[in-house]
Amino acid sequence: MKVRTDIADMLRNGATTTEIMTALHVGHRTVVQTREALGIPAPARNGRPLQPLADQFNANSEPAEGGHRRWTGYVYKGVPVLGRQGRHVSAYRAAFEVLHGRQPVGNVKPGCDLPGCVAHVQDRPMREQLNAQYAAIFGTAG
Repeated sequence: MKVRTDIADMLRNGATTTEIMTALHVGHRTVVQTREALGIPAPARNGRPLQPLADQFNANSEPAEGGHRRWTGYVYKGVPVLGRQGRHVSAYRAAFEVLHGRQPVGNVKPGCDLPGCVAHVQDRPMREQLNAQYAAIFGTAG
């Protein structure tokens, strides 16, 4: 990514995202991508720095036997939930991003039968690939 020096200078001088967007007429995404490219931490929320997603995920889960990871955090209507930036995010989506290093595509679902496991999560392309492999090996059910 090509980093704009004017955005980089304002970030290094402590300007907020809103201040940069207003002063330079750029979008939120441009400011965020520049911050990430420069390795500048996310801005503070409510006087507290934003905790890295991996740290927050690990603090709300624990290793379990068989390579599983049990969710110990908040559960809403049977779905593990992580509080993040003032919103509730599916812990499955957070787990996917932490474990696979990318944003998931489509819905994220557990890939194993252990209730509350957040270690074996799959997004839509992963499920489609597994279904195609299964069909190639065993044929499709008619």
